[in-house]
Amino acid sequence: MKSSAIAVAGLRKTHGTKVVLDGIDFEVAEGSVFSMLGPNGAGKTTTVNVLATLTKADAGTVRVAGHDVVTGTKQVRKAIGVTGQFAAVDELLSGRENLQLMAELKRVRSADRVVTQLLERFELVESAQKMAATYSGGMRRKLDLAMTLVGSPQIIFLDEPTTGLDPRSRRTMWQIVRELVADGTTVFLTTQYLEEADQLADRIAVLDQGHIVAQGTPEELKRQVPGGHVRLRFTDLFELDVAARALAGATRDDQELTLRVPSDGGPRSLRALLDRLDEHMINAEEFSVHTPDLDDVFFALTGQTTTEANAR
Repeated sequence: MKSSAIAVAGLRKTHGTKVVLDGIDFEVAEGSVFSMLGPNGAGKTTTVNVLATLTKADAGTVRVAGHDVVTGTKQVRKAIGVTGQFAAVDELLSGRENLQLMAELKRVRSADRVVTQLLERFELVESAQKMAATYSGGMRRKLDLAMTLVGSPQIIFLDEPTTGLDPRSRRTMWQIVRELVADGTTVFLTTQYLEEADQLADRIAVLDQGHIVAQGTPEELKRQVPGGHVRLRFTDLFELDVAARALAGATRDDQELTLRVPSDGGPRSLRALLDRLDEHMINAEEFSVHTPDLDDVFFALTGQTTTEANAR
C-alpha cells in the first residue's frame, strides 16, 4: 500500500463567524491524483491554502510530505508546488525569463538545462522569447504550471487549473498531469469540472459547506447514487400503455411518450428487460441506457449543478 503524501485530520478553519472548513479528514496516497470537488464557496481554495502553508488552520493536524505544516513549514514548502486559479506569471518577462527567475529563486542546479526541458515539455519553445503578456490563456496556464515544476516538487497543488481554458487546452493540461503522476508526482486537484475529475482522479472528495460529504474512487461514488435507468421512447400512446403495464416500477411521461425503467445498466438486467419486451411484443422506437455519472453524484450530494451542466 502506498504511503500518504498528505494526511489531514479534523481540519477546521473560520473566517470571522463563517465556518469555512468544519473538521474535515482525508488522506492522499503518494503518486496519485486526489481531486476535491465542490461548488463555489465550499472551501476548496481554503483547503489548498492550508495544505500549502499559505494560511493557518484553527484546529486539526495536517501533514504534507511527512511534515507538519505548522512545525515543518520550510520542509513542506521545499516539497510542494502550487498553481492557483489565475496564472501567476510576470507579463513583462518572456516565458524563458519567467522560468529562469523561478529557477534562481529555488536555487536550481543546471538551471538553463531545466528551463529548456520545461519549455520543450510544455510546447513553449517557439514563444520562449516573447513577453508573457502576448500569450493566450492556455499558454499562460502552461507557463504557470511549468514554473510550478521548477525544482521538481514531490507534491503539486492545482487549484482549478483549467478554468477558462478551451477544450483543447484543457486536454493538454490533463495529459501533462498524467505524465507527472506517471513520474511519481502527487497531484492535489480542485475543480468544478466533473469530467476532469473523472478522467484524472484516483480518489475524489466532495466538499460542501465546509464538510466532506463523500469520498472514494469515481466508480465508488457513482455507485452511491441511485438513478440508473433505461429510457424507452414509443411512437404512440397505445404502445406506451402496453409497455407501462408490462414493466412494473417504470415511470411514464405521456407527453414525451417515454418510460424510464430502473436499471443498473449491466448486461444481465438489460437482457432481462429485452426479454420482457419481446415476451409482450413491445417495440420501442428508441432505447437508451443512463448510468449515474459524477454530475448525478455532485447534484445528489450538494443540490447544485456543475459548471459543465450549466454550460450545456
